Amino acid sequence: MLRVPTPLIEAVQELSRLHRLGYTNAVLDGLQELISDIDSSSDIDCGTNNEAIKQLALRLEKLESHDKSDTDVDSVLKSVTSLEQKLEAIQTRIAQMEGAISILGQRQQTGPTRRQAFNYHPPQLELQPFTEENLAKRLAASASTIRSQRETQSPKEFSSWCRQRDPGGMGWRYEKDGFYHPVK
Repeated sequence: MLRVPTPLIEAVQELSRLHRLGYTNAVLDGLQELISDIDSSSDIDCGTNNEAIKQLALRLEKLESHDKSDTDVDSVLKSVTSLEQKLEAIQTRIAQMEGAISILGQRQQTGPTRRQAFNYHPPQLELQPFTEENLAKRLAASASTIRSQRETQSPKEFSSWCRQRDPGGMGWRYEKDGFYHPVK
């Protein structure tokens, strides 16, 4: 699970929803665009982003209060999708920066003793729930194999089967939300 700044929580939830609806390519394109924008300039104008969010909120309010044509709805959805993609990319970039800062902070402290150097364990990242397709990629299996294993085995057997195939030895269970959650 990733830490998300409070102002971005709703946007990240909406991005997740769009991903589940099959807008994965649009989400990835938006993330790529935002990352390249961040990489190409070191100064990000937060005021402009806040203004864009306010304008987007006003558009959504108008959309909810009036009966619009499908083209207006599509353009608003594209705007929302684009903004959510950019917010997701910012969140990812912030997480990367936090990790780098954490590593740099650890290196600045006194060097580890010889014994500590051999016992170093990097911080573990908490895994997010996966869709069937993403779990299939992680387990090097097809989505249909994952589905058939889940349907023919008990939850404990399925978790054990996943644990044997998972590169990190992680078990997985299927929840009612349609995602596969890691089992510790």
